Amino acid sequence: MVRAQATAKYVRTSAQKAGLVLDLIRGKDINRALSALQFSKKAVARDVAKVLRSAVANAQQQDGFGGDVERLFISKCHADNGPSMKRVRPAPMGRAFRIIKRTTHLTVEVTERAQVIRAVGTEAGGAGAPARRTTVKKTGATKAAARKTGAKKTKKASSAAVNAPAGKE
Repeated sequence: MVRAQATAKYVRTSAQKAGLVLDLIRGKDINRALSALQFSKKAVARDVAKVLRSAVANAQQQDGFGGDVERLFISKCHADNGPSMKRVRPAPMGRAFRIIKRTTHLTVEVTERAQVIRAVGTEAGGAGAPARRTTVKKTGATKAAARKTGAKKTKKASSAAVNAPAGKE
C-alpha cells in the first residue's frame, strides 16, 4: 500500500480558512477532489490543488506504486498555523493598530486503496455466500405506550379508592 504526502509551507492565508477547503476533499478520491477544488470559490483552493497534485506525483515516484492513480484517495489533510507577520497601521490621534498577517502550512496525504477480492459462491444461498443477518428495530414508542397505560391504570385505581366514600358502596 503506497502512502505519500506533500506540504506547502508559509501559504498566505489563515489555517481556519484553509481548513474549510480541506474539509471538502478529505476522504475523496483524487479526481473528485480536484474537480471540487477547481469549482470552489475560495482563493486557497488553488494552493490546495497544487499540494494535492504534488502528493500524487510523490506517490507515483514510489517503488510499490502500481501506476493506477484512480486507486489513490486523500487519507489525511490538515492546515497548521504558520508564523504570523505583525504590521502596524496608523490610527487616529497618533495611535497605531496592529495588523496580523497569518500564514499556514498545508499538508495532504494520499493513500492507495486496498484491492478488494471477493469470493464468488456457486449458488445464491450456497456455502460461499455469507449468511445475512436480519435485525428488527424495536421502536421506543410501543414500550413507552405500554408503560404509560399501565401507570394510568394503577393511578386511576388508587385515586378511585381514595375518592370513594367510606359509608356507601
